[in-house]
Amino acid sequence: MPAAEGMAGLAKGLAILEHFGQARPSLTISEAAELTGLSRAVARRCLLTLVEVGYLTHDGRYFAPTPRLLRLGDAYVESTALPQLAGPHLAAVRENVQESASLAVLQNDDALFIARSEARRIVNTGVRVGAAVPAYASATGHVLLAGLAEADLEVYLARCTPQPRTPKTPRTAAEIRDRVHRAREERAAFTDEELEYGLRSLAVPVLDSRNHVVAAMSVSATAARISMSRMRKDFLPILHEQADLLGRKL
Repeated sequence: MPAAEGMAGLAKGLAILEHFGQARPSLTISEAAELTGLSRAVARRCLLTLVEVGYLTHDGRYFAPTPRLLRLGDAYVESTALPQLAGPHLAAVRENVQESASLAVLQNDDALFIARSEARRIVNTGVRVGAAVPAYASATGHVLLAGLAEADLEVYLARCTPQPRTPKTPRTAAEIRDRVHRAREERAAFTDEELEYGLRSLAVPVLDSRNHVVAAMSVSATAARISMSRMRKDFLPILHEQADLLGRKL
């Protein structure tokens, strides 16, 4: 039926859009088909439709997002309670530590950033709203995984296939499990160049009224600028304070 076909086409187009990101700023038809499991013909139709409606550009070989695609992310941030509620608390963290602060949720085994308060720096950490990073390789991800029941964590570990981002990236289920258990015990997680060279991160859980982990609040900084000891001593209490204040609203 037309309605069913229309919904299927929408789902396929959205599946393609989800694969654009910092690691893949552009895609060919073959790449889009391979990433989504669609046939080349279907991927081509979806991509050309997205060009026609203004979400992608096409140079004859590569398809790339246009600024119009930002509207989809803006619609979420502007209409959803959690990013709105988090805004003042992320700003408070930023003002106190003079580093950018972010909020992320667990989605499809990744830590998805849904809100951010940016510090004014010439060089930033590259994190942005809408970006997703592997949960196994990030402090934010370790905190979010720590909120899972142990059985759900084991299911995640069974399907997880870690890809080394740096020599420090956890590569085995045992290593990831250890990081997650530590994050659960300490109510915090730290990474030191596990996700990206020169990047250090700290994350803490945001708990709702039922004591469930609903998000992770984090700060990232370059290793050249911030030591791990300073993150633990100076940043951690501020992050815990603002995460707890946000949690009281949920």
